[in-house]
Amino acid sequence: MKTRRTIRQYTNQDIPETLLNELLTVAMQASNTGNMQLYSVVVTRDADQKQRLAPAHFNQPMVTSAPVVLTFCADVNRFVKWASCRKAEAGFDNFQTFIAATIDAMLFAQSFCDAAEEQGLGICYLGTTTYNADQIIKVLDLPRLVVPIVTVTVGYPAAPLPAQSERLPLAAILHTERYVDYTPELIDALYVEKEALAVNQRFVAENGKETLAQVFTDIRYTKSNNLHFSAVFLQVLKEQGFLTE
Repeated sequence: MKTRRTIRQYTNQDIPETLLNELLTVAMQASNTGNMQLYSVVVTRDADQKQRLAPAHFNQPMVTSAPVVLTFCADVNRFVKWASCRKAEAGFDNFQTFIAATIDAMLFAQSFCDAAEEQGLGICYLGTTTYNADQIIKVLDLPRLVVPIVTVTVGYPAAPLPAQSERLPLAAILHTERYVDYTPELIDALYVEKEALAVNQRFVAENGKETLAQVFTDIRYTKSNNLHFSAVFLQVLKEQGFLTE
């Protein structure tokens, strides 16, 4: 795990269905809410279907170049229908259950990624899934009570391997017994190495900013975009049956 890295470029080697299914089966052993497994995954191999998905991910090239694209979903639909078929009424059309299903889907997705990397595959998480969930729902024909949460592209890594992304020190995320808030002095100490990296200093210069933080807040993840995509996703939750007026 200490040497893992995100892979965005892949060879032309396909992933056998038997291997993919074995990895997904292993991932299904992940912890989940009440052993209800409130998740599902849509496997995309077809080139035309990848082209349909690409705009929802801002046409990032790995969507069409990876041999396999996996869309992990919060899925309450299956359980609700099982309950209905067994003379039970599931009160799952609410935000609490959506959160539970989201946690289930993410645990399943990460377990798959861990298993895939152990077999020499490379993966890339696409955070764009919730930005344009409405588009993905249409492409994949997702029914009520199913919402796409994260997309993962999978394939055999192409050479050369990319550099490993930096991480903050453990002290940045570790709190013992109680949460200790961050002082300006502690923030300086925790981010000094990240800000000093040549790649990040170049990032600041290329974007015409004063600090690395400004690149994130003013360029990459702006408030206006966050508000826009929040509104889009809230509407998705309403249309998919998780939020009621």
